[in-house]
Amino acid sequence: MQTLALSVIKSDQPEKWQEILSDLITDPKELLADLKLDTTANPLAALAAKGLAQFPLKVPRPFAARMEPGNWDDPLLRQVWPSSLEDVESDSLSLDPLQETHFNKTPGLLQKYHGRVLLTAAPHCAVHCRYCFRRHFDYAANTPGRREWSESIAYISESPDISEVILSGGDPLAAGDSYLAWLLAEVDRIPHVETIRIHSRLPIVIPQRVTAQLCSMLSELRSKSVFITHCNHPQEIDGEVQAALKAIRHAGSTLLNQAVLLKGVNNYADSLIKLSTTLFQSDVLPYYLHLPDRVTGTGHFIVNESEALKLMASVRSHLPGYLVPQLVREDPGNNSKTRLA
Repeated sequence: MQTLALSVIKSDQPEKWQEILSDLITDPKELLADLKLDTTANPLAALAAKGLAQFPLKVPRPFAARMEPGNWDDPLLRQVWPSSLEDVESDSLSLDPLQETHFNKTPGLLQKYHGRVLLTAAPHCAVHCRYCFRRHFDYAANTPGRREWSESIAYISESPDISEVILSGGDPLAAGDSYLAWLLAEVDRIPHVETIRIHSRLPIVIPQRVTAQLCSMLSELRSKSVFITHCNHPQEIDGEVQAALKAIRHAGSTLLNQAVLLKGVNNYADSLIKLSTTLFQSDVLPYYLHLPDRVTGTGHFIVNESEALKLMASVRSHLPGYLVPQLVREDPGNNSKTRLA
């Protein structure tokens, strides 16, 4: 299985992804110039003063290369552009709508649900998605070094009811392979941990991150590995992304996708249908379609529940059941996500 995984990866430059990660587009003017966007007549051109100061622009160049030049309505651009709409205030939005601070058991560890915990394996991402529900998260208090992780590892070891450990962040794949290998090994050696789940957007935005070493790590785990990608629109998936996803699958991981239903990005039945079929062609099964969390600065992305239900009815009428993601909402304090359709 490992040999098959390595054969899918074309790049023999394992450091390439780190070069890309260190050369992100961080200046809105550069992104505007690269995409040849006219700022004179489009209301989206105005920047979010507060939003940009708190949550800077970060866009990987491979992801930007999939955007359509001259199109302010490009679904990839809309996900990363810091529009002034972010600065519109609303009482229905909050800094921590999921109340994650209440579930922060040890530095870097959250436990929201029975039987599983989440580790913030890296405090940063390769891309700043403007709808991010952790854009205000206190990463400073949740970024342990190798020595400090001992408290969280002990918490898991001393809790035999924990059978699944989720590596999230930030994005766990923003960490280097050696650090990731160490953390995976620490978790994998705990006997009652049966599943290790990794949530990452990096295979989508920087597919070069899927290295031979990463695939080897996944294939050598004792625990069952589940890999959750985050892809919202079929335009995000090109040939390189498909190859990266297939490599992860061939390394032995179960591959699932979670998307967020975003106004102006993918709140169209044809986009959601094509997303599901394109994911399946890439060896990924649709898993969740989340309603956006009501985070301060993200109100312009919110799709109301009635519209979401109509969209799902249309999607379901065009696809086999295994390609229809579950429409869900996360309500803080509940013992699971709320399934809507």
